[in-house]
Amino acid sequence: MIWLYFIISYVIGSIMFGFLITKIFYRKDIRIQGSGNVGARNAGRLHGKTAFVLIFLGDALKGVLVILAARYLQYSESIQLLGLALAIFGHIKPITLKFKGGKGISTFIGGIITFEPILVPVIILGFGVLYPFLKSFTLAGLGAFLFIPVVLFLKNNDWLSCIIALGIIAMLYAAHAENLKERLKPNE
Repeated sequence: MIWLYFIISYVIGSIMFGFLITKIFYRKDIRIQGSGNVGARNAGRLHGKTAFVLIFLGDALKGVLVILAARYLQYSESIQLLGLALAIFGHIKPITLKFKGGKGISTFIGGIITFEPILVPVIILGFGVLYPFLKSFTLAGLGAFLFIPVVLFLKNNDWLSCIIALGIIAMLYAAHAENLKERLKPNE
């Protein structure tokens, strides 16, 4: 049954709201617009706040569903986080779009705050502290995520859950590798 949960988690992650919403409402293929990314940020730049919000919420819902399904099935915290990791992987490498998807942030946020709601203020505070120094939405957001495994550990979660959370964050960093290289490149 766990393997079926893992497969369904990946498939849920592969539902690409950025592609669907821009195709249905704007009659455009987001993969050939702007940055070519199917995520909420590219859609927001191209089609405005409504597109951003709809896609963010749709993608976040994928993470929420995967965590809630695991809880309903009474799976351990580690299995819940592995399911979330697979949903995020499905978002980044969706079978539905020839393995070219988004960056996974919205799905991660939806899943991780469903997993542990106390992380909401942690992420906001981490972002608020880092942004003035980094002056980058991406760097501050990804930096704030590094506080998550620490908070999970301090809240008495098992080591395995903390390691899986760190692995998910590493996957998000890998998905943002080109963006990070660009932002960290010294000014010439």
